[in-house]
Amino acid sequence: MPTETITNRIAIHGIEMEVLRSGAGAPVLFLHGFQPAPPRARFLELLGRRLQLIAPSHPGFGGTPRPKDFENVYDLLHLYTQLIEALGQPRLSLIGSSFGGWLAAELALRMPSRIERLVLVDALGIKVSDRETPDILDIFNTHPDKVRAATWHDPRHAPDYDAMEDAELIALHRSREALSLYGWHPYMHQPRLAWWLPAIKAPTLVLWGESDGIVKPSYGEAMARLIPGARFARIAAAGHHPEIEQPDAFADHVIGFLAR
Repeated sequence: MPTETITNRIAIHGIEMEVLRSGAGAPVLFLHGFQPAPPRARFLELLGRRLQLIAPSHPGFGGTPRPKDFENVYDLLHLYTQLIEALGQPRLSLIGSSFGGWLAAELALRMPSRIERLVLVDALGIKVSDRETPDILDIFNTHPDKVRAATWHDPRHAPDYDAMEDAELIALHRSREALSLYGWHPYMHQPRLAWWLPAIKAPTLVLWGESDGIVKPSYGEAMARLIPGARFARIAAAGHHPEIEQPDAFADHVIGFLAR
């Protein structure tokens, strides 16, 4: 039976956060990447059949306002620490996609007693190559056509900007502005995070779209090797957003892992 995804709000440290909720049961927090999860995304409904999925929009994304001077990952990590406390669950599992994967890894290090299991999906956050070799495609300074090709296995999944309403385009611009503040320098990573990843205690699944050109699967394999006992899995016919391009395969991997 289809599971309804509802949108509501939760106040955390004075910030009215937009939150998508789907399903019931064991709580799982989903942290999005470059854009919030679409409310009608199939993966939300699939995961909601087996668990309670909670998917907030970061400040500056979607319908969540970004307070003045709230502009770095430090702010986000404090906010999500407070959100996890506010949910009132002794332990919960955490899924982080892309930029949200960086946040999820940092939270697993900050709150080891509260994170039951960790899923990192095409995650950013670390440096794996030498100083002169880029690990993560610079989406701000690369031609949009190249970014689109690197993001999607099938370009038909890419958003059609020409078909968007003005409100959608404004929201997209706000999200891009917020992302640039959070991840501009150093670009989309924390220089010391790779050193700390071996301290993650939660059982971890590192899940990757096989065709990802934003962060290639080899980057994900390097991340998995740094986390004790982490499993690495690829999803075929998917780019940087396997949850969108291959929602059924994505949900099978996630639900199977969380149910262990």
